[in-house]
Amino acid sequence: CVVASAVMSSQVIVPRNFVLLEELEKGEKGVGDGSVSYGLADGNDNTLTTWNGMIVGPHGSQLEGRILSLVITCGERYPDESPKVRFQSRVNLNFVDQHNGAVDSRSVSILSHWNRSCTMEKLLQELRREMCSSHNRRLPQPPDGAMF
Repeated sequence: CVVASAVMSSQVIVPRNFVLLEELEKGEKGVGDGSVSYGLADGNDNTLTTWNGMIVGPHGSQLEGRILSLVITCGERYPDESPKVRFQSRVNLNFVDQHNGAVDSRSVSILSHWNRSCTMEKLLQELRREMCSSHNRRLPQPPDGAMF
């Protein structure tokens, strides 16, 4: 994401649904190297609110090769406000609430500094990078397949 500039230029503000439709199109085509993916949880969700995310556990971490499922909820003020993110797959990471899988937005840079240039793809990629950080990489993990 790009950090918002203090100087505001006159720019067109793209409506929420247009931003989400663009993300949906990109998600359906597949993103990057396949280590993250996302799409609508319900194809009939005309509000484009609830999304499924997937992260392949990164090499060199205790989660290596695991398929991790998340739910991403884009509220009415998205993309001006960050989405809510919750792991469905049980993981032991310092930014995840161990009772319900919720991601602490204050502990993840992209969420705490969210702006319109941020996307679900970038969010999932940053969460994956965080799994490799020195304070998460070696944490013991629940058995593969465990869910919140």
